[in-house]
Amino acid sequence: MSDGQLDLFSGSGIDVAWHGPVIARSQAPRPAELDDTALLDAIPASGLADGPALAAEAGRRRLGAAIPVLDDYCRRFAGFGTERALPEQVAALEALSAIGGPDTATAVGRIISRRWVTGPTLATAVSVAARLGSPLLANVVLTPLRHTDPAVRADACRLAKGGADVVATLVDLLGDLHRNVSLEAACSLGRMGRPEGAPLLKQALRQAPSPGVIDAVPPIADEECVVLLGRIARGPARDLAVAARGALEAVEHPLATRLLERINA
Repeated sequence: MSDGQLDLFSGSGIDVAWHGPVIARSQAPRPAELDDTALLDAIPASGLADGPALAAEAGRRRLGAAIPVLDDYCRRFAGFGTERALPEQVAALEALSAIGGPDTATAVGRIISRRWVTGPTLATAVSVAARLGSPLLANVVLTPLRHTDPAVRADACRLAKGGADVVATLVDLLGDLHRNVSLEAACSLGRMGRPEGAPLLKQALRQAPSPGVIDAVPPIADEECVVLLGRIARGPARDLAVAARGALEAVEHPLATRLLERINA
């Protein structure tokens, strides 16, 4: 002990070099071992190491009661993740996707609208929102529609519902260099009843029809579209044929009625 420094342990009978026995910390239960209540209580109190696993377990169980918990879990990390995707928010968003339903769709829409997710994590949020059909206001969906990542732009097209700026942006995206983006933009415009995407939709009906393309055609279908739908309805691909018949039933065109009569005869 140096001169002038007090020995706080002098006279206490405690050896300053002795630190006591090392007590092993009891291992925390794994997420799968927790009951639903304990799992929901654990998520808000979780650290960075165990939070994503707890969120994933809530998604695996499809716990509807976890929706507000996962919503708040995303909020905790708002403002972070501008440079890299945050595992905590990604896990919460994927769990919400697994739970599904209108309440979850609303929650994911709120997470995006309040800008709790940014940077690379926004790609996950928009993808989940597209899967769930989350409601997004026009001024909110414009940001992902103009994103640098083509996958985000394509997903955002599926979320677009209308508005002058949104329609103008979708029309611009018809010329996107990425085929999936331009086709999703055409589908979105078709669902809105806008004719600008009709050429791309007709091309897709001829060359590579899909349920999404077929579903987008009825609001803008002309005679050429009806003929193309009729061919698909009589084709060998059962899922496409079913979708095409449903589209023909939704088309208000005399030729569609006649084709359905022949197909069903």
